[in-house]
Amino acid sequence: MSTAPALLTLTEGVTVPLPEEGEEVRFDEGAAQIVIDFIGLLPFGQNEWAGKPFVLLPWETSAIRQFYGVVAYDVQEDIWLRYRQYLYIEISKKNGKSELAAALGLYHLLADGEALPNVGIFAADKDNAAIIYNAAKYMVEHSCLGRSEHDPIAWAVDSRREIRTKYGGVMKVYSSDAKTKHGYSFSAVIFDELHAQPDRRLWDVVTTGSGDARRQPVYIVLTTAGDDPDRTSIGWEIHEKCRRLLNWRASSPESGTDRDDPAWCPIMYGISVLTRDDPDAIAALDIYDPALWKACNPSLGVTVKLRTVRQHARSARQSEAEERLFRWLRLNQWVSTKTVGWIPLTIYDKTQWNGDAEELRGKRCYGGLDLSSTTDLTAFALLFPRQEGLETAVTLWWAWVPDSDIEARERRDHAPYRDWERAHFLRLCEGDLIDYPDVEAVILEAAETYELELLGLDPYLSRTISASLAARLKEKRLKTELAEIPQTMLGMSPAMVWMKEAMYARTLLHQHNTCARYCFGNVRCAVDGNGNTKPMKNRSRGRIDVTVAWIIAAAAMLVAAANKKPDVADTIRQGGFRF
Repeated sequence: MSTAPALLTLTEGVTVPLPEEGEEVRFDEGAAQIVIDFIGLLPFGQNEWAGKPFVLLPWETSAIRQFYGVVAYDVQEDIWLRYRQYLYIEISKKNGKSELAAALGLYHLLADGEALPNVGIFAADKDNAAIIYNAAKYMVEHSCLGRSEHDPIAWAVDSRREIRTKYGGVMKVYSSDAKTKHGYSFSAVIFDELHAQPDRRLWDVVTTGSGDARRQPVYIVLTTAGDDPDRTSIGWEIHEKCRRLLNWRASSPESGTDRDDPAWCPIMYGISVLTRDDPDAIAALDIYDPALWKACNPSLGVTVKLRTVRQHARSARQSEAEERLFRWLRLNQWVSTKTVGWIPLTIYDKTQWNGDAEELRGKRCYGGLDLSSTTDLTAFALLFPRQEGLETAVTLWWAWVPDSDIEARERRDHAPYRDWERAHFLRLCEGDLIDYPDVEAVILEAAETYELELLGLDPYLSRTISASLAARLKEKRLKTELAEIPQTMLGMSPAMVWMKEAMYARTLLHQHNTCARYCFGNVRCAVDGNGNTKPMKNRSRGRIDVTVAWIIAAAAMLVAAANKKPDVADTIRQGGFRF
């Protein structure tokens, strides 16, 4: 362990390491207050608070005082300048960080005393950075800054995503292309969601030398915890730097090499900082304790609704995937992308349909086909939505597997394929390959028996039979259309969301099929930062193909419901589904 640092308390709530000999550091109440007063002139710029006065929350006021209120004497210029350059705020989603970033950006554009200020807004993509821009634009247009019709102080230029001032300053959203950022002179840089940066190049270019020509450049980072299984991203590197700085300043350094970096002002909330990212400490936490929610969400009860967190907590108790998201997005825990379960088998077992397939004859349905060649199952699913004569949605399944070396197959997959074949839960195909003609025959029979409106196919192998199948459907004058459903987050997640809601509501049922149950229980999912989900065949515990076909069928239903061309990617981008 290194020696605990000597600390100097400048004012209540503001402590710095003891300055070096000859260095003068003090707290300037006026320097902090001018930032607070400026923000008080602005309205909120989004959500239900849009247009209301921007009232800083206690944690925001504290952050401003800690960063802007600490000044150091510059002997060369005979002036007191800001002591810190880097403001790092790591906080859970919906705590108001985008609003704060927009307000601070406008402060640096108009009130920080910089000649021709250049405020750069950066994020992993321009759309994400535009959240801050749009909030700042609203603040300008709905305050005294932009209301003077003939001589506004500031105005927005949407075509360039920038805000300009009558004094020559500019606040602009920049692309994430690092190669084009050399040579800029930024007076302030705002980095949104640093954890999402694909590498460190943009960070290095923007923070190295870009402020050298400025008197007191500022780098503001506002981010949530990230998803970094290898712990190699720039987001994780800066997170660790700031977390260790806080521990060092709290007189509990983690190693003998830890030292202070006075240029940095870390403000961090969440499980990661509370536990030092220690797995044992994390495991010991009760993540359903409202006191922990408050510790991780300083805006709880204001921008973060308690009822919303409670609802998410209830979901987390029922699903590994939801618990992971709850920890990540609500409690700000750094996580690793990992496979998690989807819907418990107990829910699956409670949604069995006890009807007869003959009852579905002539009814509207949507199909999903997940093809394989040798190792995997090939599966076909029909999903019948609620309609006249059918009070709940119902699913039927078919599955195929090659019968070559079937004993080894059963041992490897822990699946009694021959028993399932005798029970008519799947079909064994002679030889090493799936019997594609039989698959086609089953689909054609289904299209003749039921009103099969749209058949979704996995693009990976679908072209092996899609041309032949389309020709035979046309030959039989059947109106079934075909659509490729990509097995991506974009292609699968909306269908999985719908299925989960419907199964928990007992409005999506399925016929009894032990092979299908086996596949359902094996599903493991990948989840991204926005809560999108997709099944992962290579990480699931066994075959999941029947469930994948079911998800594809649900996606086909959503495409048809949206009344778009059969292109799921286009439909999902449009959004706004009503199920």
